[in-house]
Amino acid sequence: MAARKILITPRSLTQEPHPEVEGLKARGFEIVYATPGQTPGEAELCRLLPGCVGWLAGVEPVTPAVIAAATDLRVISRNGVGTDNLPMGPIRERGIRVTTTEGANARGVAELAIGLMFAALRGIACADQGIKAGGWPRRRGLEIDGRTVGVVGCGAIGRETIRMALGLGARVVGHDPRRPGLDVPADRFQYLELPELLAAADVVSLHCPPPADQRPLLTDALLRLLRPEAVLLNTARAGLVDEVALLDALDQGRLFAYGTDVFPQEPPRDRTLACHPRVVATSHLGGFTTESVDRATRFACRNLLEHLPMAEPSRA
Repeated sequence: MAARKILITPRSLTQEPHPEVEGLKARGFEIVYATPGQTPGEAELCRLLPGCVGWLAGVEPVTPAVIAAATDLRVISRNGVGTDNLPMGPIRERGIRVTTTEGANARGVAELAIGLMFAALRGIACADQGIKAGGWPRRRGLEIDGRTVGVVGCGAIGRETIRMALGLGARVVGHDPRRPGLDVPADRFQYLELPELLAAADVVSLHCPPPADQRPLLTDALLRLLRPEAVLLNTARAGLVDEVALLDALDQGRLFAYGTDVFPQEPPRDRTLACHPRVVATSHLGGFTTESVDRATRFACRNLLEHLPMAEPSRA
């Protein structure tokens, strides 16, 4: 029986093969890797997917043409939570299963959000760059204790962010249409509608999927509700924020800082936002920790095996 193929495309797994992925070979599967450390485009995906019954997928944009080329595909196993990069209509028509790894990278992403918050409030990146350039920049910062942190999206990642912010002495407000129970002190947390949250928070951290119509969640009108010294953090999706309106708010000083781990293209072709003096940028590092990669890969491989018939064990 010929080995069946599984395509691996997340950058964290193509750059350095993971034991969980390599272990699939013992189950009779052939592992196909995309270009190491790079986000594959449509042409590469269309070339690699024929013959693949499984796909361990990352955040790469997937077009209907890619799904059409995946003639043997039975399951797409995301090593994250979102599916907004996938054309779900064509996928459903083909009967391809889609699985995610809910909560696997929650701790890593939440820790980065808190890191970006401190970097923005204390001007850490500015000081580091200035000293290395021979200067001695000193920007007066802001402390988090006693301030209000707004968390938009209170799923696994948002819940971890809320827990950490409370541990730092902040009061937290949240927005989530589902309003899940969080088991946090009622006197230090409450749910608000989005406009109320934006007007109340000193720091706003985004942990939600984009709207169904893919339009920005934070429009110019909503950004204008933020306090003048507010910090906005985005470790979710670049498209959640209207970039033109965001740049205008930063240029006019209506926003103290923007900390982001996500860009429309990665790496960004237009670096206007990334190089703005009020922006702290990281290179999609949220779930890129040893622990998060291990958890997400283990869950993603398990999901593949649950939805693929057993192959003959490899005798190699």
